[in-house]
Amino acid sequence: MRVLVVTQMWPGPGDPDLGVFVADLVRELRELGHEVDVASIDRRGGPPTKYARLTADAVRRARRGSPDVVFAHFLFPAGAAGAAAAAAARAPLVVMAHGQDVQNARDSAPLARATRAVLRRCAALIANSSWLVERLGDLARDVPVEVVDCGVDLRVFAPADAAAARGALGWGADGPAFLCVGSLIERKGVVELADAFAQLGRGSLAYVGDGPLRGALEGRPGVRVVGRVPHAEVPRWIAACDVLCQPSLLEPFGQAALEALAMERSVVATTQGGPPEFVTPQAGVLVDPGDVAALAAALEQAAALPSPNPAAREAAAEHDVRRQAARMADVLQRAVDARRSR
Repeated sequence: MRVLVVTQMWPGPGDPDLGVFVADLVRELRELGHEVDVASIDRRGGPPTKYARLTADAVRRARRGSPDVVFAHFLFPAGAAGAAAAAAARAPLVVMAHGQDVQNARDSAPLARATRAVLRRCAALIANSSWLVERLGDLARDVPVEVVDCGVDLRVFAPADAAAARGALGWGADGPAFLCVGSLIERKGVVELADAFAQLGRGSLAYVGDGPLRGALEGRPGVRVVGRVPHAEVPRWIAACDVLCQPSLLEPFGQAALEALAMERSVVATTQGGPPEFVTPQAGVLVDPGDVAALAAALEQAAALPSPNPAAREAAAEHDVRRQAARMADVLQRAVDARRSR
């Protein structure tokens, strides 16, 4: 099967972390024997004309490569670029919703109309979580929907020795070591997490990430703000912790939590979003976001779970990127077969 992937999320020199999950899926599709070409934007920022360039590149590759199917990541604007490429190749279009694209359509009437136009062109929609499908509501009413998340590379996020990782990072944890990975923004619940950690009164808490709330976290007892690190360094930070915390107010999927589970680390994760779809009671604790007292209790409960926690990796194994790529390939193949049977 010849697949053209159209994405505004791709690792590049401007932002090496951007789109690493899409890149992993592309690699696995190729490992499955499919021919995959990619039209992409490889950096954040820049003028809006970059989306016009993405569309032109996607159409050019579609005409040159005659793909059997176009697979767009992000409903809009990448989905619109994918629709143009699919029309040029006379191929079916499959679009994947990742999270922010769904929120954009909920927040903006023009973006909702643009998203609806893309979905009318779709042979199928893949969503990163069932929660996202519910958030789409009527926008996806007439589109076949499959829930397949981006998964986790179990080879990269493999169990590792916590003491060795802490030594390498200079993280002298006295008591349970808690870790939060992600942007330091309000939606991630990072201040509430720091307040809950203060109520717990023991252990250490590290933040890997940056954002406008950094100043509200720095200088607190037992709290370390590391800043942004390359994605390749994230496994070592997860290895160093006992509990990964992702108490977001909204979390469309929860990639950091899944990565921690793969490394046999227990998690504290939000009830609002994708985490309830993969965090088992043996692997972690789900908590209502914004409730500092409940979050402090969840930290205590998660710290009492085994570290390392083999049950966590068992939960993550259901979401191995190789398995998820194969499921996505099945959706793409069905779209191709349906087009050919007309």
